[in-house]
Amino acid sequence: YTLKLQSIASRKLDVDVSLNGVDVAKSNIRINIPELNVHAEATADVSGKVKFSLVLPEFTAWSPSNPKRYRVSIETSTDELHDDVGFRTIETNQKAILLNGKQIFLKGMSLHEEYAVEGGGRVQTKDQARFMLEQLKALNANYVRLAHYPHSEHMVRQAEELGLLVWSEIPVYWTIDWTNKNTYQKAEQQLAEMIMRDRNRAAVVIWSIANETPVKPERTAFLEKLASTARKLDNTRLLSAAMEKHYDANDSNLAVVTDPLSEIVDVVSFNQYIGWYDGLAEKLQRVRWYIPYQKPVIISEFGAGALHGLHGDKQHRWTEEFQADIYTKTFDMLDGIEGWAGVSPWILMDFRSPRRIHGKLQRDFNRKGILSEKGEKKLAYKVVKQFYNKLPD
Repeated sequence: YTLKLQSIASRKLDVDVSLNGVDVAKSNIRINIPELNVHAEATADVSGKVKFSLVLPEFTAWSPSNPKRYRVSIETSTDELHDDVGFRTIETNQKAILLNGKQIFLKGMSLHEEYAVEGGGRVQTKDQARFMLEQLKALNANYVRLAHYPHSEHMVRQAEELGLLVWSEIPVYWTIDWTNKNTYQKAEQQLAEMIMRDRNRAAVVIWSIANETPVKPERTAFLEKLASTARKLDNTRLLSAAMEKHYDANDSNLAVVTDPLSEIVDVVSFNQYIGWYDGLAEKLQRVRWYIPYQKPVIISEFGAGALHGLHGDKQHRWTEEFQADIYTKTFDMLDGIEGWAGVSPWILMDFRSPRRIHGKLQRDFNRKGILSEKGEKKLAYKVVKQFYNKLPD
């Protein structure tokens, strides 16, 4: 079943229901939203499918400031199901992202599905998902990037309940085999499963089809097919991917985002690590940006590593002061990007990573979290919270 709000102004809701099983032809289907006094009936076709539209009465649109959801029941003579559904719209207008017709800035963090406290491991329960998201919500965030794979339904539903907009992503990552048909079919299956599971979740506003993929024709053709599939499955959300930047050949201080994928997606998003993998913090004060698209811009990743409790001069790598300085200077730099519409720094909490092998500083953890793996706040946490507090939605 799919419930799609066409617009806030029209209040028109498109309903699409498919029945599964024997004797579904010509079944009577009832849709009820008791709080809105909505009761509608329709008859399925011979294959058990029905599509129709209804007009909602005045209702409260779902948003981060008021994540209102309505109890919806869908019933036949033999079966019924219930769900809590929020109604909202998401779209772009030139370089702005519009939620329910009003411009919004997405201020959030990237998040792995790792419950790092209490011994670690994957997020297994609703309470663990809520704990992770509440740490993010405490930053005055309104947005979370669930990287780099679809997270559990617990995570998505808790984000919706807490009022966090969601970027949801499939693991099309780095240098996969772009010409392998089986590889593409696997990616398309993951995309379809992600969309079909969460297509009624008001929190999910961006489908991401890739992360840090090299620009070449076969890669772009692969992703263009994925984008087309995503739009066929769900045309009510924004489409993006975490791309990369490069520098102008004649100006080492001019960062450029030119990617043919930017012509396909709705939001131009990219990862950048100036000050960490790319120079030091002082470079952040010199860099200018060229992004030649009339589309909103989201910086999907930035950050630097720091070991909680390690203090020193802000020019010394791995100290909390170094990380905090990177955050301060990066926010200043990004503020100069025309069309800047959102940011999800890397990452909320330190997470396990077998590639991080430094015996003293890393110990098999990626240390780019603004919280340690035990949930301890680093200095950068305060920088993010102060910036988000002064930055209006």
